[in-house]
Amino acid sequence: MRDAITGLIGRYDQLGRYLDRDAIDRISAYYSEAEVRLAAVELINREAAAIVREAAQRLWLADPELILPGGNAYTTRRLSACLRDMDYFLRYASYALIADDASILNERVLNGLDDTYKSLGVPTGPTVRSIALLADVVCEMLLDAGVTATAVVRVPFEHLCRGLGATNVRAR
Repeated sequence: MRDAITGLIGRYDQLGRYLDRDAIDRISAYYSEAEVRLAAVELINREAAAIVREAAQRLWLADPELILPGGNAYTTRRLSACLRDMDYFLRYASYALIADDASILNERVLNGLDDTYKSLGVPTGPTVRSIALLADVVCEMLLDAGVTATAVVRVPFEHLCRGLGATNVRAR
């Protein structure tokens, strides 16, 4: 895995160029967002179980048929797998958030996930909604803690949603 700065320096090194104004501005933006990124990742590390639990509750309330007989989260085994996957998405979003590099999500999560979900019959519609709910919960908790600049926190979650939404197996 690499971070935004390592990737930026690597590109300039390959070109044999000094860092220009654009590169310096990108590095400056990365550091200016560092406090928010750290606060978000610390919150996720400390409250991961509560974040997943709250996002799942919101998903079930909005879409109760998922946990009813015939639903994709019906039975303890399926519900556990759903919660496990939500935790997995949250953990990898935290990696991408701190590194400011969404390619981590492509390499570690999105590549191959479509095939896996298709083979298991897992619909991506509710999965995308659960990821968006994870972002909502994290941002709300940050706002409660006094962190107001949460737009940067949503970026990795939105990347996951776009990646899974583009390969939506079924709406439900």
